Amino acid sequence: MDFERKPLIGMVHLKPLPGSYLYDGDLDGVIEAALRDAKTIEKAGFDAVMVENFGDVPFPKYVDKTTVAAFTAVVKEIRDEISLPLGINVLRNDGIAAYSIAYAVKADFIRVNVLSGVAYTDQGIVEGIAHELAKLRKLLPSKIRVFADVHVKHAVHFGDFEDSLMDTVERGLADAVVVSGKATGKPVDLEKLALAKRISPVPVVVGSGTTYDNLPELWEYADGFIVGTWIKRDGKVENEVSLERARKLVELAKELRE
Repeated sequence: MDFERKPLIGMVHLKPLPGSYLYDGDLDGVIEAALRDAKTIEKAGFDAVMVENFGDVPFPKYVDKTTVAAFTAVVKEIRDEISLPLGINVLRNDGIAAYSIAYAVKADFIRVNVLSGVAYTDQGIVEGIAHELAKLRKLLPSKIRVFADVHVKHAVHFGDFEDSLMDTVERGLADAVVVSGKATGKPVDLEKLALAKRISPVPVVVGSGTTYDNLPELWEYADGFIVGTWIKRDGKVENEVSLERARKLVELAKELRE
């Protein structure tokens, strides 16, 4: 992925997968919805797609084998149908599953919510998995990049943001860092984003809250943007991706690159 052009990464939020509480028994429907959104993101001109098991509430810290198998089946279909770089995020913090899926389907990057440190979340205390992930990357070498959150959303953090970022990169071996707002769709703290951009030796990606209105302001402080909520129909995260809204954001990014 070319961070020089500040890529737009569109989110595919999966419907509940087998093994999750809200799964309705229709795996084909999950695949069809995911393919529709992925193709819309590609048609709109986005630079990459990331797939996440967003519908699997309440999230476990680490998913079971049923989820891994179903997730792999879904993203294999997406990988076969689109040519964009592909990312994987397995909620709540299963970077091992994400890397394993990515390796199997030849995806390009993963997102890890807590790579280093500790987060206090609705799933309880979530601890970093940097050591376990580094071992897996050694066992299964690839070009898969690790995007790691710093002070991930939907969580409380007691450590210093700057220290957490440097630990994530220097001790956690992240290839890029993600800075988000407090929750899905919520805008990022501009001061934190600017600090991250100033001190980070790796690319800084905005992980939530990017919209048509604030993209010009964020552009100066970030190297990439993960966009989910705003590109959905009516800007509601539970809806399908809107081609019109996604194209509108792409056109604005093209203007900002000039």
